Amino acid sequence: MAINLIIPAQDAIHPIPGIRIGTAEAGIRKAGRRDLTVLLLDEGASVAGVFTRNRFRAAPVQVCEAHLAAGAGIRALVINTGNANAGTGEPGLRAALDTCRALAGRLGVAPEQILPFSTGVILEPLPVDRLIAGLPAALDDARPDHWFEAAHSIMTTDTQPKIHSARIELGGIPVSITGISKGAGMIRPNMATMLGFLGTDAGLPPALLRTLATRIADQSFNRITVDGDTSTNDSFILIATGASGAHIESEQDPRFAALAEALTAAARDLAQKIVRDAEGATKFMTIRVEQAASTDEALKVAYAIAHSPLVKTAFYASDPNLGRILAAIGYAGIDDLDVSKLTLWLGDVRVASQGGRDPAYREEDGQRVMAESEILVRVALGRGEVADTVYTCDFSHEYVSINADYRS
Repeated sequence: MAINLIIPAQDAIHPIPGIRIGTAEAGIRKAGRRDLTVLLLDEGASVAGVFTRNRFRAAPVQVCEAHLAAGAGIRALVINTGNANAGTGEPGLRAALDTCRALAGRLGVAPEQILPFSTGVILEPLPVDRLIAGLPAALDDARPDHWFEAAHSIMTTDTQPKIHSARIELGGIPVSITGISKGAGMIRPNMATMLGFLGTDAGLPPALLRTLATRIADQSFNRITVDGDTSTNDSFILIATGASGAHIESEQDPRFAALAEALTAAARDLAQKIVRDAEGATKFMTIRVEQAASTDEALKVAYAIAHSPLVKTAFYASDPNLGRILAAIGYAGIDDLDVSKLTLWLGDVRVASQGGRDPAYREEDGQRVMAESEILVRVALGRGEVADTVYTCDFSHEYVSINADYRS
């Protein structure tokens, strides 16, 4: 069940001029579902990517990085679900490259102008023949307004499609922003088991787009965690087609900040929707750490709380066993932490202060907050002025059931 996940109506999803999308049934893993997606980009579009830091990077991740580095000008993306093409060695690389060659041949472009993406089961060979056989149907289906269909096609254990769309004005020119993401388990930053694709018809040069993509990822997809597992296939792709006529050449352009803010908001919403639809989740938790000495310090504490199975199971049970949060803060890796300066809030309830239980805290107040579906955990470290936020969820019986049966 998804936690307060809002799916926009189809008429509220804005096409991005310069991008067409098609989906098809390729039978990658299961019959009777759309599991192949292509995004076709007009010539001149800028594309940037941020990828997993897992050392066991999937074959499509390796190919994407090489093709982006080649700088040939990306003309298409191809995405399959049901098989991650990870842990597949040299045959997996050949399959990813064969996919690029097949699509490039149909489009009349170079293979280096294609980016492949896969998501699904690890350590199984990609049925590349089925994927390639599905390409003609996906190409025939390509339309500018197929974002909603693509959001469904890229799902694996997701229960809901994840899509965001907005319009802004840059110097009087209307600009559209639309994106989709997928992910529900094996979610941890750097990056999480997720695919994210975000497009705009604003124009940005490739170098500036690469800088912006990294910043956006750090404030969105790199601020979520479900289970602390960093996947092999994580990819976030930012596309700027320039079709609106609003071209921004540098950060000094007064329109850049507005565009960056809108794109970051879109990516943050897509990232939060992954947590809201996390496998078996019943509660969406915001972990905010304030008064830290550095961003690294704030994130150490936030992730220690967010990754703790004891904390997550307590939230699932609505059990205000809040000493588990204090324990997580204590082992987060701040060796000189003065716990007498620490304050902990659960929603609007102050739980701990001056190194112990707050004198005014009552367990029924903590239980009231923990019974809610959206919960804020706020920690003030008393060490500085830096703050940061991580988004996570609880652990339920259903999470175990889903992952125990994932391959069946």
